[in-house]
Amino acid sequence: MPSIRFFLPILVAAAAIGGCVPVTQKPHGVVSVGEPNKGDVWQGIASAADKSRLANVAGAWEAGLADARKAGFVSALREESELVKSAAALARPVPTPGSYRCRLVKLGGKPAFEKFKPFFCYVEVDGELLTIVKQTGSQRPAGRLWEDDDPKRLIFLGSLALGDEEAPLAYGDNPKRDMAGILERTGPFRWRLVIPWPQDGSKLHAYELTPVADQPQ
Repeated sequence: MPSIRFFLPILVAAAAIGGCVPVTQKPHGVVSVGEPNKGDVWQGIASAADKSRLANVAGAWEAGLADARKAGFVSALREESELVKSAAALARPVPTPGSYRCRLVKLGGKPAFEKFKPFFCYVEVDGELLTIVKQTGSQRPAGRLWEDDDPKRLIFLGSLALGDEEAPLAYGDNPKRDMAGILERTGPFRWRLVIPWPQDGSKLHAYELTPVADQPQ
């Protein structure tokens, strides 16, 4: 599996944390420094455009589903079940490292509903974080997962490798390749990666992830 060149300098993360630590005033003039919010770290890394996309994920769901229904894909949406239900997130979103069967459904844009053949992706431990890498195909998202203040989701920040490129660019190197999304658990051994307002003109991408039965050794 190709390695991920994902350059996130420690100083950037530290600055993000340091700039957002809440300070509380205690009796008798004693000042204490509280714990930083979990979301402060990824928000210190994400671009303004990606933070805006993630903040309006509800609007992406609404617009994408409305387009699909208007275009007559009501039965197709029903068949996708929790994958395309905006409020399907469950507790404990952290996926188990390993190989996954992944597939993509696009909502909104032209066409208003589109689904693709399954492919393989891989969840891997990278230091204190997890990474997701699409292993096959001409367009291969890859990125890291960050904790968020919402306990039902992780934040994905990554980029897109194209063609025969061995590895994706680092997040932020090329804004046109950057991707930002939300990873959620939607059922037993089932996750989804939601990309709101992707750069291809769709309203929303929903990747379904289910573990491969026979994990590679």
